[in-house]
Amino acid sequence: MLAFDEVLARLKDIVSSELGDRKVLDKDVAEALGIAPSYFAVLKKRGSIPFASIADFCAQRKISINWLLYDQTPKSLEESTEKYATIRYFRQINASAGNGAFNWEESFEAIRIDEAFVELLGGRSHLKYIDALEVRGDSMEPLLYDGDLVAVDRSHQDVRNGGIYVVRIDEELFIKQMERRDEKIWACISINPIYPVIQVRASQMHIIGEAIAVMKKEP
Repeated sequence: MLAFDEVLARLKDIVSSELGDRKVLDKDVAEALGIAPSYFAVLKKRGSIPFASIADFCAQRKISINWLLYDQTPKSLEESTEKYATIRYFRQINASAGNGAFNWEESFEAIRIDEAFVELLGGRSHLKYIDALEVRGDSMEPLLYDGDLVAVDRSHQDVRNGGIYVVRIDEELFIKQMERRDEKIWACISINPIYPVIQVRASQMHIIGEAIAVMKKEP
């Protein structure tokens, strides 16, 4: 981070474009930041940067606060940001791989994925269809383990034989391999052979989406 005097010099350069040709004083900067000049003098003596006031100052003028405080150019930040993307992670929604569990909360958090994973999920334009859900239970082992995060593609709701899908049956969510029995009946199959096959009518289930990738949670 730049020192107080360096930040002050940059602030004066910005304020000078607003005040014209006259010399910019510390009190001018203080007023632009919305700080009493006497208090600004105390901050200067202490070398204490008023971050909140500077954040508002930069937002009002559409100036990069990273440039002002760290000498980082917007272009360098943009290039770094483009290396990553985010998808929605519904922490409270469990796709059960065991006996079924349904716990829906509208709130979600964003989890970051790298560019290689973005391409695996279909590219940036496709991420709006991707959500991450957590697996519970062991019925899909060794393919999926308890605690794994699966990337679910909500644009894939036309079930294909042998695909792995998150499906809602009544008020429970399951993640299973789907196999058609006839035009009306689907089999929800566990990879772990100790679990029985669930037979369900097509009219009784709702396909949330296809599980297209597995993400191991970071410790």
